[in-house]
Amino acid sequence: MGIPRPILIATASTLSALLLASASPATAEPKQDPKPDPGPTREHDAADAGRAAKSPAEAAARALKGQIPDLAKHTGGYPREQVLTPEPANPADKSIKLGLTPYHSIAPKLNSLQKLGDRVSVEIAGRSANGHQLYLVTVTAPESAGEARRQERMRERIENSPAAAAKDKAIKRDYKTPVLINNNIHGNEWEGTDAALKLIEELAKAKDEKSEDLLDHNRLYFNVTANPDGRIAGTRANGNGFDLNRDMVTASQPEDRAIRQIAIDKQPAVMIDLHGYVNGTLIEPTTPPHGENYEYDLFLKNAYANALGMEAAVNGLGYTKEKDGVEPAVIPFRDQEEGWDDWPPVFTPQFMPFQGAVAAHTIEFPMTVNNEEYDELPVPELRRRSAINVDIAGAVMRATLKYTDEHRSSVLADQIETFRRGVAGAEQVPISEETVPGVPGIGPEDVYTTKFPRAYVIPAGHAQRSATAAARLVDHLLANDVKVERATRDFRLGGRSYAKGSYVVDLHQSKRGMANVLLADGRDISDKVSVMYDISGWSLGRLWGATVTPVQGGKLDVPRRPVHDATAAGYVAPRGDLRLRLEDPQEVAALNSLLADGISVRRAADGSAIVPSSARRRAARLAVKYDVAFDATKVKGVAPLHRTRVAAAVEPGELFALREMGFTVTPVSTEALNDGFDWAKTDALFVSSGLDHAKLNAAAKKALKAFLTGGGRVVARGETGAAFNADAGLLAAKAVAGHGDANGVVKVVNAGGRVTGGAPAHSFVYSPVWFTDLGPGVRVDQSYATGDLLVSGHWRALEDGSGGPAAAAGKASVVSGKAGAARVTLFGTEPLFRDHPKGVFPQVGRALLG
Repeated sequence: MGIPRPILIATASTLSALLLASASPATAEPKQDPKPDPGPTREHDAADAGRAAKSPAEAAARALKGQIPDLAKHTGGYPREQVLTPEPANPADKSIKLGLTPYHSIAPKLNSLQKLGDRVSVEIAGRSANGHQLYLVTVTAPESAGEARRQERMRERIENSPAAAAKDKAIKRDYKTPVLINNNIHGNEWEGTDAALKLIEELAKAKDEKSEDLLDHNRLYFNVTANPDGRIAGTRANGNGFDLNRDMVTASQPEDRAIRQIAIDKQPAVMIDLHGYVNGTLIEPTTPPHGENYEYDLFLKNAYANALGMEAAVNGLGYTKEKDGVEPAVIPFRDQEEGWDDWPPVFTPQFMPFQGAVAAHTIEFPMTVNNEEYDELPVPELRRRSAINVDIAGAVMRATLKYTDEHRSSVLADQIETFRRGVAGAEQVPISEETVPGVPGIGPEDVYTTKFPRAYVIPAGHAQRSATAAARLVDHLLANDVKVERATRDFRLGGRSYAKGSYVVDLHQSKRGMANVLLADGRDISDKVSVMYDISGWSLGRLWGATVTPVQGGKLDVPRRPVHDATAAGYVAPRGDLRLRLEDPQEVAALNSLLADGISVRRAADGSAIVPSSARRRAARLAVKYDVAFDATKVKGVAPLHRTRVAAAVEPGELFALREMGFTVTPVSTEALNDGFDWAKTDALFVSSGLDHAKLNAAAKKALKAFLTGGGRVVARGETGAAFNADAGLLAAKAVAGHGDANGVVKVVNAGGRVTGGAPAHSFVYSPVWFTDLGPGVRVDQSYATGDLLVSGHWRALEDGSGGPAAAAGKASVVSGKAGAARVTLFGTEPLFRDHPKGVFPQVGRALLG
């Protein structure tokens, strides 16, 4: 269990003057300011952090602790003009073939738009994974610095004092309703960017009274391209290989952190997110299931009405199936039964309601121009299709602005009411034809609500599994604009005792939905719908490695004060050998840093790392850098640990997570091994995707066998990993595949030891696998729990009754053993999914370390 401790700090200027902890670990209280001032408290984009860091893990740590631009703190008025420096022309930019704007032309275009008058402003919202600037354009009537500050004060009052804001005549009269248009988050869904640039130019030049009135009463924000890396390369993902529209709840990527900060600082009441390609044009709101943490009655009222306006605008353009290949627009809530849901907050429009949006939509253009079509269709046909998509994108943008402007008073009132309910702890209003008049087809299948806890406690002291994980979770809550407080003395709540320094998340706050969607267990929705669009369970309260306790009902009589940064967990014992638990990814990163420096570290029987007292100075630096604890120990290691170089045939999220833990990773594949891979620089092979042993040529198989015979380690995940294990003749274990669409948070039972020592009692699955018929010497490191093992998510049995959670209950989820000289570990869970279940990462790290 984690214990609050003072940290041993080595300052940059006097590393030789180490400040040793004076209190014993069992009794010491956490210092309130135990680490050097890190400067601004929000996140830097990863590109900047990566350039300054010496390792991927260090870059990840700096990205977590740094800051992207805080756009709300700008002291000037509007316009906020600046001259952008264009990037060099790139003839390989994939936009060019479609007749669209290449990324390198966006800055010159924005420079020219700013010169058209006093309505257009450009700010840099951050940088992409590959270092490209993210441009946020604001279009509004000019504001003096004083007027801009008044707008900000009104915005803050709406969020923080919504009951008073609802009665404030000045807000009703003068507040500019914020609208956000997010473009090109999928890099090879291009056209929103071009439509946005056209609309910005129109508004900059418009002289008519209607346009002037629009800009007098609204601020229009355009995230011009949310994914420059993908726009340039013609890929859905960013430069790190991440689908940015699956990352909002975790915000592991700099582009999503920028969007999150825009949402917090600008507080859009209405938002649209431009995508492709679904014919006819798909316009949300969605089919069931609906996110249970929303104020869905307020959301659906506005989202459906705005959808009708966008539908009319799209169909009114005159495109037809017969003439143009364009089907009429589709509104899933009205036109479909299921399969296009708004359940998980990983999508940008499903994240926005938690920051105050009362209408947020995914829009899917109809005419496909990416993937095979991009490569195979003639250029004139591609450009014809792109032009239609740009036209449709412009239509939905204009319709959204029209809806917001015409319903400004009610849209603003609904945003204020969203926040008021949170602050008051009011119950949600279930949707019905009475509570949301004018929306047809509302039935029991659409009703999703939750009972919010009174609060969450993230304990300090012995009740906390990991102080490092707790600090990371608190910082993440704060980054999402969730209010967190710290107890100033010991207290009892909900029948439990908690130590001074415990964190309290009071759900009587404006962004209670944001807090709850991050921390709650979630729900098993397997019986609600037959299919889900994406993941169905994601609880950071269960998966990030910290102990989190919900408190139901009652008074929150806890002496506490607001916090703006988590208290540092870093600690180094003042004497003796040191123990690094390796129960958190930051601890694995710290170990890898020690090993890279040639420090002699040994593995204990429980899988932790034993660091010699002679390395205390280096440990002190790492305690600060990674926010980890080095405890005193008398345990002796059972085997030396060495720096592990990993060859990885994995998904992008897994590659990112491995590097975040400080491993040196070389991506490999079937083709790479067949081309002649140098195994001399590899200590472990991780297989989950893109490596088929049966397709290796004779030379590749021989080289791989030599690697294994020489003691190389293998970690394999999922069906691909299990097939590799079987084809290579490694562990005797039969892999059983569950339902391929199943995913969620599951209960597990850990055997402890080398792989799962100290691991959480929950894990994550996606297309789960379990292992039976284990041969001699195969160890069960972890099993799926018996009984009701699915905490939240969607996991059904197949039509023949197999593949469901009942079949997996009690079966082995992680196994390991020796195959000759090679140590092999097989995972049936998804421990590195999209850089998401961070508390589970160390299981893979430990397996790779040997």
